[in-house]
Amino acid sequence: MSDKKFYITTPIYYPSEKLHIGHAYCTVATDAMARYKRMQGYDVMFLTGTDEHGQKIEDKAKEAGVTPQAYVDGIVDGPKGVRDLWKLMNISNDRFIRTTDDYHVAAIQKIFKAMYDKGDIYKGTYKGKYCKPCESFWTESQLVDGKCPDCGREVVDAEEEAYFFRASKYADRICDLLTNTDFLQPRSRVNEMVNNFINCEGGLQDLCVSRTTFSWGVPVDFDPKHVVYVWLDALFNYMTALGYQNDKYNDLDKFWPADIHVVGKEIVRFHAIYWPAFLMSLDLPLPKKVYGHGWLNFNGEKMSKSKGNVIDPYMLSERYGVDALRFFLLRTFPFGSDGNFTNELLIQTINTDLANDLGNLVSRSTAMSDRYFGGDLTTGGKHEPLDDELKALADEVVGKYETAMEQMQFSVALGEAFRLISRANKYIDETTPWTLAKDEANKPRLLSVMKNLCEAIRVAAILISPVMPSTAQSIFDTLGVPEAGRTFEAVSYESGDDCFWKTTTAAPLFPRIDMEKEIDELNKILDDAKKEAEKAQKKAEKAAEKAEKKADKAEEESGIISIDDFMKVELRAAKVLEAVPVEKSDKLLKIQVDMGTEHRQIVSGIRAWYSPEDLIGKTIVVVANLKPAKLRGEMSNGMLLAADIGDAASVIFLPDEVPAGQRIH
Repeated sequence: MSDKKFYITTPIYYPSEKLHIGHAYCTVATDAMARYKRMQGYDVMFLTGTDEHGQKIEDKAKEAGVTPQAYVDGIVDGPKGVRDLWKLMNISNDRFIRTTDDYHVAAIQKIFKAMYDKGDIYKGTYKGKYCKPCESFWTESQLVDGKCPDCGREVVDAEEEAYFFRASKYADRICDLLTNTDFLQPRSRVNEMVNNFINCEGGLQDLCVSRTTFSWGVPVDFDPKHVVYVWLDALFNYMTALGYQNDKYNDLDKFWPADIHVVGKEIVRFHAIYWPAFLMSLDLPLPKKVYGHGWLNFNGEKMSKSKGNVIDPYMLSERYGVDALRFFLLRTFPFGSDGNFTNELLIQTINTDLANDLGNLVSRSTAMSDRYFGGDLTTGGKHEPLDDELKALADEVVGKYETAMEQMQFSVALGEAFRLISRANKYIDETTPWTLAKDEANKPRLLSVMKNLCEAIRVAAILISPVMPSTAQSIFDTLGVPEAGRTFEAVSYESGDDCFWKTTTAAPLFPRIDMEKEIDELNKILDDAKKEAEKAQKKAEKAAEKAEKKADKAEEESGIISIDDFMKVELRAAKVLEAVPVEKSDKLLKIQVDMGTEHRQIVSGIRAWYSPEDLIGKTIVVVANLKPAKLRGEMSNGMLLAADIGDAASVIFLPDEVPAGQRIH
């Protein structure tokens, strides 16, 4: 086993819905890095998984009529679930964690208690804005146009008892970590964090780390009405999956601290600010690097299930092949920036890079090897300076490729590999093997040309193998490359005449796609998806409307009203100017009141308990927007407030200094 260790993680994905191409993008990139490090001889631990607690999951399960555990089990382990998707996408993760795993739950309870005992977690009351889809709390100043700054959705007012983590205690250390080290990459993410979430002059707000308004979460064992807030629960997965605070695994000393956490930019805040603060609280080593990649948009819009523009990686993989999709994702979009996914760009990339350049090079070279030598490229040949140019370029490409991969610049690294592929295609045009084959005297030169082509293809196949593992293996098999020649240790270009190759011919690696026909097919699939999304939206709206009516009915039957209902009632202070009994009534008094901007008459059934002298000159509370009514022939334009005390009534009086007409809240 290698003494070189490398630990890399994806975020653990939130399984409220089936995963989409954005999740695949992140996981494929992480997989490519893990494969690259293994290729370099590292002992790699590659972790992925699912973050399964929280209010959104609880709500989704309720809508589906199942328990939260059954709901997440279906998303994670069901047909075409998360595990199936990663298997389809040829993801080479070594470990998969679910935050509902018993060992993780028990570890989180120990971690929470340890931070509480240290004084870094305390009880308080949360009041502010909450985004349910993101499971995120925000201050008013952090909102963008009144909405969640991460996802752009509506936020709701939230107030509840909660435990808080003293993030403010670690503000200076976090600020130093972000501004004076390479902990967070790409560097552009640092400015986002410092400017938007942590003020290096004013500090860092404490973080809510428990909830009481839902129950689907890790219980706080010493205060069971609380569940651990999803981010503290989720972030420690990177350590519990290695054995921290549990006996399930025993790899913590071997692999921690992590070399790279790969995350989407929308959760960089939690990984770059709160995660290191949690670790500082427990005196644990920090991960070496957090890399925040950009989003994939579709046709210029952020992907949204409600819009019906979520791209299904299952459909694309089955239609074009897993390696083609993996290549497209990492070749086309610079990893640290946002990318714009279009169907046209996908087809164009497959046709140009894979069918024309790579596929054509392999098929032309192996076909000529078979035609001219029966696939047996023996030792010997005739060397020319043009061969040195191909070797020099290959050596240059390998060096630049390594630099780009270490920086997670996958599109640059693949660009270097395809620079070699393009040069090899040009080498064919320069050497014209078909012309050399016409003269037996040129056979030695033709042999060298074929062997140089095979060697260039072999080197290129090694370079693309972290991204296109199946394609690389197919190329190695077609060229007859021994196992020793497929490793990164053997990536150096060898052009000696002593080399021997035995090639076979195979079907084209990537057949060309009819662009116009394929786009029509994809548009039809997208239209169908939009229709399904519209149906689902209408169904959800009807269900929500039904639930709201049911809740309204229950509230009505229970006598409970909403704050909106209460705010419709206009209560105002009124000065009693005159009060006289209503003729032919033992119960009613006719009262004249000053409302500040007008005088009104109110008829009230309090005569049995109050004489006119008890009221005149007093300040009372009046319902000012009540519909006028006629009582015993007298108009009543309002109602005074009184409390029932047994069989009697007690009028509510205000202090004399309250002005007439003052609004009462």
